[in-house]
Amino acid sequence: MLTASLHHNKWLFIRLPVAVFALALATFIWLVFYPMPPMRLSMTTAGEAGSYHVLGLRYAERFAAYGVILNVNPSQGSQQNIERLRAGNNPSDLAFLQGGFGYLGTSPERRERSQIETLANVAVEGAWLFVRDRSITSLAQLKGLRLSIGSEGSGSRNVALKLLEQAQINLKDVTLSADSGVNAAKALEQGLIDAVFFVAPADSGTLKAMLEIQTAYLVSLSKSSAIAGRNPYLEPRLLPAGALGAGLPLRDTTLLTSTASLVAREELHPALKRLAIAVGLEIHTAPGLFHRGEEFPSLRRLDFPSAPQARSTLANGLPFLERTLPFWWAQVVQRLLVVVLPILLLAVFLMRILPRLLQWRLETRLTRWYGELKFIENDLLQADLPGLDLARFLTRLTRIEQGLLNFQCPKELMARCYTLRQHIEYVRFRLYVVRGR
Repeated sequence: MLTASLHHNKWLFIRLPVAVFALALATFIWLVFYPMPPMRLSMTTAGEAGSYHVLGLRYAERFAAYGVILNVNPSQGSQQNIERLRAGNNPSDLAFLQGGFGYLGTSPERRERSQIETLANVAVEGAWLFVRDRSITSLAQLKGLRLSIGSEGSGSRNVALKLLEQAQINLKDVTLSADSGVNAAKALEQGLIDAVFFVAPADSGTLKAMLEIQTAYLVSLSKSSAIAGRNPYLEPRLLPAGALGAGLPLRDTTLLTSTASLVAREELHPALKRLAIAVGLEIHTAPGLFHRGEEFPSLRRLDFPSAPQARSTLANGLPFLERTLPFWWAQVVQRLLVVVLPILLLAVFLMRILPRLLQWRLETRLTRWYGELKFIENDLLQADLPGLDLARFLTRLTRIEQGLLNFQCPKELMARCYTLRQHIEYVRFRLYVVRGR
């Protein structure tokens, strides 16, 4: 009997297969649907002398404190950062981007073609324009001058080209210099160029170099509100006199600003996105020249759609397990709770319920024999049963007894089997008594 055999060998045919299936299912879900995050990732920044690269090294230190290795790779600027994030093979995981490089808005079509998610805006950067001629107050006055607007692919160059185009200045009407950063400052001081445009935070080395040049003047652009209206990633802010130290600027200056953002490729593991945002919360909460303390990181004026983890992590920090346990162990415990524990409970339930179901089927078979025995006993109460009926009852009784002999009775039902045999003998005795009357 198959049912009795399965019940008798339940460890081999029921509990062992359930355990193997549970282990295979947990492993499959763990590896395919809920994989562990990699403990090594990469960030693309900007030139090694730039503020983004210095910031990336700070991120690497904080990631190391969580047990995650962050490789910081210099780049030519925001344009190359985007290309690295979207690369098909060996893409970068994180990057800093200057405002204006993404698709503004979060529509599904833009999200689909962006392949990049914003984790947080992390700082305000000024669009600085330094000139040798202090009479310059508009972009149109740059026509015919020698300009440094940053290296090819840099965020500064991207913004400058857009602004020059909007000011109706053809690139043929200006001379663009290949110098950038501190080299551009030296070229401006030596009179090799007439103006330097760059986008950088207030603590950047390029800005400090510009402020040391006696013949360089910071331009307060006229119609800055109109420029910002045409470029949603720009915002005019007031730079008070003396805010840069040493009495600079000499008077209140309206400065266009942009926001730098920390972005990630869309396929990056969610736990690493949360960790990157948490590191951003540790690094960027201090006040700056253009913002109050704890104003950043934020999710205002986004170029790229925000990551699903961004808002909750910025509001509440890391989840409980990732706050209280080392990062790797938090991921292990999380999967043990979410994947392994439910499957383990289900496996234990099946290991207990399946043998019970088989035992129930065996008990049902015994109960059915008892029912047949009861029918025979009830018929014996009738008077004057013909001999043929008695023979038929004896045949039925023998069939029950034969079935019981072939029945592989589990030890849990052994007492009922012996009781059933006694009852069979009792009913057979009753039959013989009736036949002898």
